[in-house]
Amino acid sequence: MPGFEFFGAEERKEVNDVLETGILMRYGFDAMRNNQWKAKELEKAIQDTFQVQHAQLTSSGTTALSTAMAVMGVGYGDEVIMPTFTFVASFEAIIAAGAIPVLVDVDETLCLDPKAVEAAITPKTKMVMPVHMCGSMAQMDELMAICEKHDLLLLEDACQAIGGSFNGQKLGTIGHGGTFSFDFVKTITCGEGGAFLTNNKEFYTHADHYTDHGHDHIGTDRGAESHPFLGYNFRISELHAAVGLAQIRKLDSILATQRKHNAIIKAALQKVEGISFRRIPDPQGDNASFLSFFLPTEDLARAAHKALLSNGLGGNFYWYDNNWHYIKKWDHLKNATSLFPLNPALVDAIKNTDFNAFQQSDKIIGRTISSLINLNWTEEQAHERAEKMAQTIASVL
Repeated sequence: MPGFEFFGAEERKEVNDVLETGILMRYGFDAMRNNQWKAKELEKAIQDTFQVQHAQLTSSGTTALSTAMAVMGVGYGDEVIMPTFTFVASFEAIIAAGAIPVLVDVDETLCLDPKAVEAAITPKTKMVMPVHMCGSMAQMDELMAICEKHDLLLLEDACQAIGGSFNGQKLGTIGHGGTFSFDFVKTITCGEGGAFLTNNKEFYTHADHYTDHGHDHIGTDRGAESHPFLGYNFRISELHAAVGLAQIRKLDSILATQRKHNAIIKAALQKVEGISFRRIPDPQGDNASFLSFFLPTEDLARAAHKALLSNGLGGNFYWYDNNWHYIKKWDHLKNATSLFPLNPALVDAIKNTDFNAFQQSDKIIGRTISSLINLNWTEEQAHERAEKMAQTIASVL
C-alpha cells in the first residue's frame, strides 16, 4: 500500500516545523511549540476528510484496536467475532482486552460472512469486528442489521481500506467505532500511527483519556490533571503526526491513481478464461489498493502465484500460506503461546476450537491471489504489467 511511495517536500516541511520547535510530544510545552500542534491538525483533517465527528490518534493501528476495545467496554467474559482472514493484530487486541476472539468464515468478499457471524453469536457475544481486507469492504448493511438485531457493538477495522466507502459512507465511520493504521505500508502513512474514529462522544472522550495514561486533559497543567480511570501510553508523536498531515492531503490523488491502475490490470485479467474476481459489495467504494482474484483450484492458484514471481511479477500475494494474514499459520494463537498467563476462559475457548472447521474460508483463500497496485507505475508500465500477468496466468491455466 502506497503511503511510503510518496515522501517528499510536503512531508519534510511538516516534519521540519516540529524539529524547529524541538517539541516532539503532542501534549504540553505550549509556550515552546510556536503554535505547532500537528496531532491536533491531523485529527481535524481526519474528521473533515472522512466525515466523522471524532478522531483520536494512536501510536499504531494495533493500539487503535486496543483503544476501541477499552472505550467500547469489551473485556473479561466477552466474545468478539472476527474473520479468519485478517492481520494478527485483530486477535492480539481482543486478547489484550481479556476477551475471547471467535473466528468465523469469510465469503467471496474476503471479509466476514454475515451468515457465519449470525451462527456464531452466543449470550457472551459483545462485538462484531469486520476487517475490510485488501482495500475493499465487508457487507456492512447486513452486518449492521445483525448487530442491531442482537444489540451488539460493531467495530470496523478499516486499516487496509483507508479512503474506501460503502453506499457513500466512508469505511471506518459506519459502525459504532472504526480504526485506521498509518504504518509504513498503508494507504497513507505516518511511519507509525493509527486512529480511532467514532460518532459517539463518550467513546471519543474516553479514548482521549485512555491513550494518555488516563489523563483527563482538563486545564493547562499536565501535572495537575486527574486520572478518572486506568489508561496506557498509546500516544502518537508530533513527528509521526506531521508526516500523516502531509499524506492525508494526497489521499484523493492516491485513490484516483490506484483505481486507474487497478482497472488496467483487471481489464487484462478479465480476458483470461478461468479467472474470477472477488465480490465487492460496492464497487464504487473500493479503494483499489489490491486487485484480488480467484483461480479455479488451490493447485492452480499456487502454480499461478509461483509463475508470477518467477516472471518478475512481484507484489502478488498468496495469502493461504502467509504467516501474518490467514488462520492456517497462526500457530501462536492455536497453541495459546504467551509470555504471560492468559485468561483461563480464553485458553479453554482456544482448546475447544476446531481450527480445521473453516473449510469455506480454506476453499476461498486457497484460490485467491491479491495483486498490489503500485502508484509509481506509468500508464504504459501498468499496461505492460497487466499483459504480462495475463499471459503468465493463461500459460498456467
